[in-house]
Amino acid sequence: MMIRRLLIAALLSAPLAACQTAQQPVATADDSAWYVGMMPDKPHNIPLVDRRKMDPKYARQTVEYKGPEKPGSIVVDIDERMLYLVQPEGRAIRYGVGVGKQGFSWRGIASVGRKGVWPNWSPTKTMVGIKPELPRYMEAGLDNPLGARALYLHQNGADTLFRIHGTNEPWSIGEQVSSGCVRMLNEDVADLYERVPVGTTVYVKRNGRYRV
Repeated sequence: MMIRRLLIAALLSAPLAACQTAQQPVATADDSAWYVGMMPDKPHNIPLVDRRKMDPKYARQTVEYKGPEKPGSIVVDIDERMLYLVQPEGRAIRYGVGVGKQGFSWRGIASVGRKGVWPNWSPTKTMVGIKPELPRYMEAGLDNPLGARALYLHQNGADTLFRIHGTNEPWSIGEQVSSGCVRMLNEDVADLYERVPVGTTVYVKRNGRYRV
């Protein structure tokens, strides 16, 4: 009961944020039903999602992979709503993700410029221009739209402003709802974070292509 009370309080206090769902539904006590416990982490524990409420295809799993990308690469398929961490011998670890809504999704080749554990968040000028009511800064925590971990995508040494990050909206995995970032369950992004170093190549493709 204590876990549920904490989750409800955090969700109800969460403001609309650009990395969260556009037209975010009002959080209710029923949202706590998405969670089954906590995974120890610092400085906050990670809420564990009840996977029975999700389509099994979005569960983290090892699958066959026939793409040309080298082992260690990250491949995000916007159309499939899947992220692949390429492994040796034609395999990949596959994670379900949420992606940017129509007109906001990005594709291309980038690299992980830096990594963040329970990162703080600030909206871009574009986000503020679209939604002036957004907070200008949010501390790390359960209500932060970047969640438990974030991988910051860079091109040619410059921040693209796109991230692979956790989410406090598990129901959005498999959907096209964000303002461009790739979102994962917090326990999944924490797993990915431990597997990839800074400098990892990231391919984000749409319509089967990642070259603009």
